Amino acid sequence: MSSEQPDLVTKSRKRGLIWRLLPGVLLVGGAVAFLALDLHHYLSFEELSGHRDALMDWRARHETLAILGFIGIYFALAAFSIPGAIWMTVAGGFLFGVVWGTVYSVIAATLGSACVFVAARLLAGDWLRRRAGKAIARMEAEFRRDALSYLLVLRLVPVFPFWLVNLVPALLGVSLSTFVIGTVLGIIPGSIVYASVGHGLGAIIAAGEAPDLAILFHPQVLGPLLGLAALALLPVAYRRLRRREPRREKRR
Repeated sequence: MSSEQPDLVTKSRKRGLIWRLLPGVLLVGGAVAFLALDLHHYLSFEELSGHRDALMDWRARHETLAILGFIGIYFALAAFSIPGAIWMTVAGGFLFGVVWGTVYSVIAATLGSACVFVAARLLAGDWLRRRAGKAIARMEAEFRRDALSYLLVLRLVPVFPFWLVNLVPALLGVSLSTFVIGTVLGIIPGSIVYASVGHGLGAIIAAGEAPDLAILFHPQVLGPLLGLAALALLPVAYRRLRRREPRREKRR
């Protein structure tokens, strides 16, 4: 082997490492810049209500640009894992109505989440699996077997941080297509609720009140979400029962 070949291999590995690190560096850098510039200050009810008339007027005059701008900002928040996506969904309902506010919010949140998912897999997914112990390997196999059901539960039940649900499936080897499907289906119900709050924002402002963002934890809303989560787990329960039946037969 010539001396040039090891150099080519080394250079190829370095380029591969750079490409693997680049998405994560960009996302972390974006998050740091966002926080350093104090842009999260604008994600609040005060800012939304204070600029209500200007936002509605701008949307009416530049609808396409407003849609693209909304999706772009929401995408950045989801990709940079910045808290405040709830306010963007409220703003979506406020600007575009319940239906289209939900549609644009789901599109942006899913695209941003997919970026985090891919970056996490490139950065740590393969490394973690190579060094995982037997217990972690078994957990990974179990999660991947029923990945869509577990993802739906994690998205539907509003107690898990959005950014964490983006990372865990990537580290456990879930496919990108399963992740995207689970994310879309799982965030639609909550997005509809918050877009509905945004759609009624005018009446809330006129009454001198603030929107109740804890609405997802109200029994009328949380109950159906928990019901959907339970339905999502039925295939998991069924498969586990099927696996136990042969064991019982052998014992007999």
